[in-house]
Amino acid sequence: MVSAEARAWAAAAAVPDPEVPCVTVADLGILREVRLEEGVAVARVSPTYSGCPATAMIEMGIEAALRAAGFDVRIERALSPPWTTDWITPEGREKLRAYGIAPPEGAAGKRALFDDPVVSCPRCASTATRKISEFGSTACKAQYACTACGEPFDYFKCI
Repeated sequence: MVSAEARAWAAAAAVPDPEVPCVTVADLGILREVRLEEGVAVARVSPTYSGCPATAMIEMGIEAALRAAGFDVRIERALSPPWTTDWITPEGREKLRAYGIAPPEGAAGKRALFDDPVVSCPRCASTATRKISEFGSTACKAQYACTACGEPFDYFKCI
């Protein structure tokens, strides 16, 4: 039998990110914890950055999923430690790549301060890429193009 806490985690963890629906809040690592306190499912959520416009939508999605699973809900916003792209799961990185978004490369993908990261094309894996724009379809992504296969793509910025 599955515990109530495991059911609550599963319900919250399945919520898709509203801006990048190929990944869930658990894949992104922004769902920090789901615990039960006196019958209330308490979900701790970290925004990807302080100005992320999707934070309220993410919290409402988690609340709705937990209520649909039969729980009373409290959402806690966790700001410390701040979220980092290092928290994206390996599965989440693969889902981003399969969706056509280059996942953040982490410390290995960083060069120097104020320098562009090494970004691999999600379609052909070439690192012969160039940044077209600092901002892609959302503020957390940049627009790149691959000079090997010629395809444009979003890069999920390393934070």
